[in-house]
Amino acid sequence: MISVIIPYFQKTPGILAQSLASIAAQKSCPYDLSVIVVDDESPAPVGPELAQVGALAFDVRTIHHANSGPAGARNTGLNHVPPGTRYIAFLDSDDVWLPEHLARAVAALEAGHDFYFSNFYQLHQTEGAFERAGRLNKSQHPLLPQLAPGLHTYQGDMLDQIITGNVIGTPTVVYAYERFNHVRFNTKFTAAGEDYLFWMAITKQGARIAFSSLAEVRCGQGVNIYSGSNWGSPGFLSRTHHELNYRKETRRLYDLTPLQHRYIETCLQELRRSFVSDLAHRIKHLKTIPFGLLLRHLKSDPLTFLLIPSIFSSLVYKKISALRGA
Repeated sequence: MISVIIPYFQKTPGILAQSLASIAAQKSCPYDLSVIVVDDESPAPVGPELAQVGALAFDVRTIHHANSGPAGARNTGLNHVPPGTRYIAFLDSDDVWLPEHLARAVAALEAGHDFYFSNFYQLHQTEGAFERAGRLNKSQHPLLPQLAPGLHTYQGDMLDQIITGNVIGTPTVVYAYERFNHVRFNTKFTAAGEDYLFWMAITKQGARIAFSSLAEVRCGQGVNIYSGSNWGSPGFLSRTHHELNYRKETRRLYDLTPLQHRYIETCLQELRRSFVSDLAHRIKHLKTIPFGLLLRHLKSDPLTFLLIPSIFSSLVYKKISALRGA
């Protein structure tokens, strides 16, 4: 059996129904399917979504879960997979699988791999994420032509890949649950990094990895913690806080190379500057200041606040120069 885990929190009706329909449209999948929808206190209820999609050839189980974000919801799903689950597949409630996704994933996993991911289309894009990011050179990874076009064995240091340029999209992942049934998402990082740490944990346990260079998932528009946390948005400080602490957690957990250490340190400095700059932007424009988050951030990374004098003075200097120029 393949168990599909969907964390669900949406405000607009009809989004989950599209995801479920894409599961029903999977072709040539040799395994039975079990779908677990974890209702993370979604404003749009699950019931009408199930009614909209109609009768399905697989079981859909809904688990109601106190709101805690996608990491906690996925963990709840993992804690309730039915007996006989061989593979776990993740799908977000606003994304859809293309029809060959599960069949191609199973072909790669049955050939001796433990972890599978694919190329995908980001929101409103017609070019695959691999090509847009330029972080994965498929020619460096051996093809598996006997299985299906575009399938590769990943060859290289996946830990380094995740740290310096992650290419794994969560709704594309299918992995061997029997081997990694103890791995869970870190719920401390609700806005960034919890999925990366999950992939790292599996990688460090020697997972054999395959991927598809063909896009097999299309990301849709719904409630999304990343698309809703751009500069100046209410979620930006939270996302920056969690990403910074995820980087520090990576440094704590793994024996990194000097180059990886330098890369993470560069990221930390950039995140600290972003955090303080966004705080200054909030003060300037009289936006709400999340003091609880500021206290948590001060406790977890006091170095951030050492940048306040230089960044604030720079902004004041720019403002004065602009007034003089006017």
